[in-house]
Amino acid sequence: MHQPTDGDPTARALQLLSLLQTHRSWPGSELATRLGVTTRTLRRDIDRLRSLGYRVDATAGAGGGYRLGPSSQIPPMLLDDDDAVAIAVGLRMATGATIEGIDEAAVRTMAKLEQVVPDRVRRRIGALHQAIETIQWQHPDVALVDGDELVVLAQACRDQEELRFEYRNREGEVTSRLVQPHQLVAVGRRWYLVAWDLRRSDWRTFRVDRLTGAALAGGRFEPRPLPAESAGEYVTRSLSEGRPKIDAVVVVHDPDVDLGRALHWIVTEVEPRSDGTRVVSLQAESLDWLVTTVAQLAALAPLTVVSPDELVARIEPLGRRLLGAVAEP
Repeated sequence: MHQPTDGDPTARALQLLSLLQTHRSWPGSELATRLGVTTRTLRRDIDRLRSLGYRVDATAGAGGGYRLGPSSQIPPMLLDDDDAVAIAVGLRMATGATIEGIDEAAVRTMAKLEQVVPDRVRRRIGALHQAIETIQWQHPDVALVDGDELVVLAQACRDQEELRFEYRNREGEVTSRLVQPHQLVAVGRRWYLVAWDLRRSDWRTFRVDRLTGAALAGGRFEPRPLPAESAGEYVTRSLSEGRPKIDAVVVVHDPDVDLGRALHWIVTEVEPRSDGTRVVSLQAESLDWLVTTVAQLAALAPLTVVSPDELVARIEPLGRRLLGAVAEP
């Protein structure tokens, strides 16, 4: 058992904070024993933490004790080595996100973190940063998502509160929506909101970058059963059903080449023939995807594009340009 001692108040306050951050309720006598102080000194240390912005809840009685609660402001935090490294990696990956303003905030926070961590942790973070390269690639069809609106959407999902916003569909038409939000889903570089549309009495998937003016409507609701195993599955199904598909047929003349690498990201069906060729049926959302897939297949084996005519018309000039790129001057 520790002998009661005042010791260094600052060091003791940090030790007390570390114990309270385990998110369990500590009896006062147990905390005093672990810190090696009297219960009176413990109360002074608790008051010191409260003056720094920490909310320390106290419960009286036999089953009572002290517990760290949520504060109105963000107080200083204690992180161990692994915590600091994990946060640094997350901040590094956030610099390539599609949330407006998050990359600048991530860089600022990363600089603050590296300034205060010990040398041993700074070396670990530096090694990870050297090994990770983040490409800030932005597809022209993927707009940045407003970070503040994303927070409003997340809050509405968490608190089961109705939500209002303006929504622009694929054709550019803008409508006002009142929904019961279910969950946010990140798909690649896009964010989607799964919600029950109150005016249409049906489930809907909303692209967050097409959504503006999100505001809590005030009404609470009981969650409805989602017509899918998960929000992610529902979004995947909605995207698959909501987009027109283009079918194509290609004949591959090499019976032995492995086609899996080129066909990994596209819907396909492969039918072997007795003459050693394979008929590959392709399905994609755009001619661009089909052109890319055919080019990857052509790099692996000789082939013939059978249909559609639009794909053949796109492949022919591409082939001529490729030949011109390697022609003798």
